[in-house]
Amino acid sequence: MENIKHQCISVNGINMHVAEIGEGPAVLFLHGFPELWYSWRRQMLYLASKGYRAIAPDLRGFGDTDAPPNATTYTAFHIVGDLVALLDSLGLDKVFLVGHDWGALMAWYMTLFQPDRIKALINMSCAYRYFDPKNPSKKPIEEMRETFGNDYYICRFQAAGEVEEVFGRFDTAELVKAYLSNRDTRPASIPKGCSKYVVQFFFFLSKYFPQLNPKPEWLTPDDLNYYANKFNKTGFSGGLNFYRCIDLNWELSAPWREAQIQVPVKFLVGNQDLAYHMPGIQDYIHNGGFKKDIPGLQEVVVIPGAAHSIHQEQADVCSAHIHDFISKF
Repeated sequence: MENIKHQCISVNGINMHVAEIGEGPAVLFLHGFPELWYSWRRQMLYLASKGYRAIAPDLRGFGDTDAPPNATTYTAFHIVGDLVALLDSLGLDKVFLVGHDWGALMAWYMTLFQPDRIKALINMSCAYRYFDPKNPSKKPIEEMRETFGNDYYICRFQAAGEVEEVFGRFDTAELVKAYLSNRDTRPASIPKGCSKYVVQFFFFLSKYFPQLNPKPEWLTPDDLNYYANKFNKTGFSGGLNFYRCIDLNWELSAPWREAQIQVPVKFLVGNQDLAYHMPGIQDYIHNGGFKKDIPGLQEVVVIPGAAHSIHQEQADVCSAHIHDFISKF
């Protein structure tokens, strides 16, 4: 870890923190929520040992990268703009791209908007068109409200300030642990009645009955401290703003609605990932819809026993899958 270099680069009107290690063909890693560049540390070290240059930024709104206050400046166009400017600053014409969660969604957009910058893509958890409404006359958030109700976590995330206040009732390390280690495949909800007394009771249980909310072996105290220290400084608004642009992304990307992704693609997902259990997703992934949208799709791998934080929970497995795929090009 001490060999990972850190720098701050001016891109697209913001200052972006970037972690980097190794020499050789470049691999760009995009993290999700609530994560940071740090989520890719094991893959970075692995690929550097195999002769690659591993690069992982804190995305706009996260960690040591600037967090503009306006939620509408977190669209896919802003994020992809940041990343293209980053590649230009680093003198990179093309890279291998790896994404997870929101990083996967931004990787789909980047591959769609700027395919000439991508050699191949390895994406995890969130399939293409993950947020596209099934009824084209409805916006994604409207359809989510009808399907899952107003307490569905993405619907609740739309209320600026309200969810930040709820998050503020929790210990940051415990919140990150609960989020990253979740293995419940049911649609997640944040009830309106999540009062401070409920939170206090939750922490009583966590402290005195830790077996009820155990820390997984792959998430160490040092890992949690790193995440907690960063999010204690920045808060969660930057990351939540990605969710607040779902409808806006859908509207702005309308010219690409029927476009296909042609670059070589490999997709990894855990069979216990809540994203794999969204209504219609498995049918889309396995019965032709995914391949129709992505003619370049070469491999779909469902990893047994893995949940949403697949790249941290099964780091060695994911690292090997990434290397096996990019070594073909």
